[in-house]
Amino acid sequence: MIEVAGLKKLYDQFVAVDALSFSVQPGQVLGLVGPNGAGKTTTLRCMAGIIPPTQGEILISGVNLGQQPVEAKRQLAFFPDEPRLFDALTVQQHLTFTARIYQVTDYKPRAQALLAEFELDGKEKLLPSELSRGMKQKLSLACGLLHSPKAILFDEPLTGLDPIGIRRMKDAILKLAQEGRALLISSHLLHLLEEVCSHVLILKQGRKLAEGTLEQIRAQFSDGSAKANLEDIFIRATSENQI
Repeated sequence: MIEVAGLKKLYDQFVAVDALSFSVQPGQVLGLVGPNGAGKTTTLRCMAGIIPPTQGEILISGVNLGQQPVEAKRQLAFFPDEPRLFDALTVQQHLTFTARIYQVTDYKPRAQALLAEFELDGKEKLLPSELSRGMKQKLSLACGLLHSPKAILFDEPLTGLDPIGIRRMKDAILKLAQEGRALLISSHLLHLLEEVCSHVLILKQGRKLAEGTLEQIRAQFSDGSAKANLEDIFIRATSENQI
């Protein structure tokens, strides 16, 4: 599970994220939405341990990221909007390298299963330069899931994918939730979030506007209309509420 309590991030005097608290339970998919500059990427980077928060605590599967960063990151996978791969390593070498970093013992059967799941079997000897954008994304997923993380963060997971890739990514997200992982997805593609998310967190100017299930958010911002979609709700929430 994921717990964020009182998260604050300052860049000099600029407050990027302020007093942000929320949680994601096993099996839940939380959609993180907000206008440009709302603090979504900063929040994800703090949660992934890439940048330190100015204040607050982040717990990953009960482990404090600030106090035990290595142990917390063993429970975590972070997928940025662009796959981060090594140009000189093959598909297989990426998995081997990842297994060594996370000390995954007897990783070969799991690696082979992930290669098959993401349609990378037969491509083990290829370099990233020989893979399509979608295949690079799949390799990134295979590497990120190799150590069986309990908490998973996605930043714009559909960037650059074709329609088939988008469909498969949605299926992968839902499968991970069904397996009991806690997932957080930041995306401007609100129709994606509406399809896969169980909960929504709306940010504006670094602060939380609303949090809850899709039904709760719809009831709060849709004037009682059961037909209001997440795009309608987002526009109404971010335009009518001032911080």
